Amino acid sequence: MKVTIRLRMSQADAHYGGNLVDGARLLALLGDVATELLVRHDGDEGLFRAYDAVEFLAPVYAGDFLEASGELVKAGNTSRAMRFEVRKVIRPRPDLNDSAAEVLAKPLVVCRASGTCVVPKEKQRGRQG
Repeated sequence: MKVTIRLRMSQADAHYGGNLVDGARLLALLGDVATELLVRHDGDEGLFRAYDAVEFLAPVYAGDFLEASGELVKAGNTSRAMRFEVRKVIRPRPDLNDSAAEVLAKPLVVCRASGTCVVPKEKQRGRQG
């Protein structure tokens, strides 16, 4: 099972100088992806237990459009192992003018992660979609 969400990083997401977005913002996106996976699989939002690995591979800036995807790779009794990837698909081009942007010919992977979520047995309602 896979899900993907896409959104634009706003000026409010910029945390550091040069409009750089904090890596924690990317982890929040992955939390949203995990929640959708759990709702689709179990009918419940569940809980994120732990990340096994997180790699920040390229910078993200305000104005970037990101695509965050996740895949359920293993389902235990209550645990759900997941793998995630965040790709930059559009970037601003302030060097051209203040509203220029471009679609990247090849999406740039900016983050990869894996982790485990838990859905208590009594909250599982089966596959939702």
